[in-house]
Amino acid sequence: MTSSGRLTFPKQERMVSRQLIETLFGGKCSHSLATFPLRIVYRTCERQADDAPVQLLVSVSKRHFKHAVDRNRVKRQIREAWRCHRQMLVEALPETVQLQLACIWLSDAHCPSAEITDKMVSLMRRVVEKL
Repeated sequence: MTSSGRLTFPKQERMVSRQLIETLFGGKCSHSLATFPLRIVYRTCERQADDAPVQLLVSVSKRHFKHAVDRNRVKRQIREAWRCHRQMLVEALPETVQLQLACIWLSDAHCPSAEITDKMVSLMRRVVEKL
């Protein structure tokens, strides 16, 4: 939680650097977990003083949803599930470790938000176990 007690998804928790993304997907120390319709690719690295403990990238391919409205809806559902449950990952991480995550959508169909939340929590628990 932030200092104001609200659950938010601040900008420093978003992975936008092309170099970080290439390292995440091209690195030998990356790991992957899947629970249909979600797949998570993650890696840990040394945390700098000003970095967020966890950074997230959300990806929904144009191959699965041709219309941007549909892709944006799924991304919004994933971010909401992340926002509400990310604290379990933050609490499991040591102070000197940063976790970089990419959440990738695998399905061609929409899913209810409750199902996406359940799958996301399941994947996050599995990541915590692997840490």
